[in-house]
Amino acid sequence: MADGSGRLDGIGDVLHVSGLVWRDAHGLNSSNRAEADREIFSACAAAALYRKSDFLAQGGFDESFFCYVEDVDLGFRLRLAGHDCWYVSSAYVEHVGSASSGGRHSAFAAYHGHRNRIWCRLKNMPIALLLLALPLHLLGDLAVLMAFMLRGMAIVILRAYRDAWLALPAVWRARRRIQQERKASAADVWRLIDKRMWPQK
Repeated sequence: MADGSGRLDGIGDVLHVSGLVWRDAHGLNSSNRAEADREIFSACAAAALYRKSDFLAQGGFDESFFCYVEDVDLGFRLRLAGHDCWYVSSAYVEHVGSASSGGRHSAFAAYHGHRNRIWCRLKNMPIALLLLALPLHLLGDLAVLMAFMLRGMAIVILRAYRDAWLALPAVWRARRRIQQERKASAADVWRLIDKRMWPQK
């Protein structure tokens, strides 16, 4: 993080079996940073390098997302197309997160983040995994709603869920193209989906 706290902004993006997404190791002391290079699900676009030809072949970032989770979506599409994503331990970037959106817990960030993660999983998740994890996805969505209800922001999340499902025809059209062209198997995706009970602390 660029705030001088010595805390990590993250070491890559996580796609959890519940359908939730988060930045791995977010908030940990930088001394706990993994020393070894390793494969991760996808990269935070604030500190990522993409091969231009692969980026363009996937259509770049999905403009309908506008902001939040657009990097996970791109990383998912690249992975489905047969590419890897790696955390490089020697790389060091300072990130001012959510500088233009009012902070990670603003209504703006909550709306776009939770609408977009639903689009991301509906577009990209192989159907076998989508059906297998559906109960966990629904529980994850319910947990998010309850958490934001306690913050007095339930209406924001309900609006995000409503708008996510209203766009289902367009999302499903994108899904058909992505799934027809994918090279990675459901097992390849399952291997890199996070199955921990809770984020690393």
